[in-house]
Amino acid sequence: MSGNQEFRHLVRIAGRDLEGSKKLIAALSDLRGVGNNFASVVISRQGLDPRSRLGTLSEEQIREIERAVQSAATSTLPQWYYNRRKDPYTGETKQLLGADLDFAIKNDIDLEKDVRSWKGIRHSLGLKVRGQRTRTTGRKGATVGVRKAALIAAAKESGAKEEKE
Repeated sequence: MSGNQEFRHLVRIAGRDLEGSKKLIAALSDLRGVGNNFASVVISRQGLDPRSRLGTLSEEQIREIERAVQSAATSTLPQWYYNRRKDPYTGETKQLLGADLDFAIKNDIDLEKDVRSWKGIRHSLGLKVRGQRTRTTGRKGATVGVRKAALIAAAKESGAKEEKE
């Protein structure tokens, strides 16, 4: 850090404000679509210290990180680093961020529903998709059994009052 540069508490990368007090890998992984492994590769490719804080970086270093994150698919990383391998529509391998990632996931789910695959049917019914158990977990709505116990307790109390009278 140079002498005239000050610490910044908020740093804007890829359209999102990140905390300047966090270490580089943790701060970058706050971006939607960037995980710990991908963030550590980007940081090491830039030649930065992963233990340094995001707020201590210069404006040029931040621009380089943003450029590396946004144009990651053009770099020479292995394909398994990217979050969108073999896109079903284009066949490309990409790294999607933020709203683009959400939009792609929604389109994938809609495609599964349109094809009426098993995953699509489970998605449309709001059930678990990946083979998890559903007998006791994943319930939505009101809890079962709690109200009944309260009614039994109230009935016992009213029965006890009637016996006293």
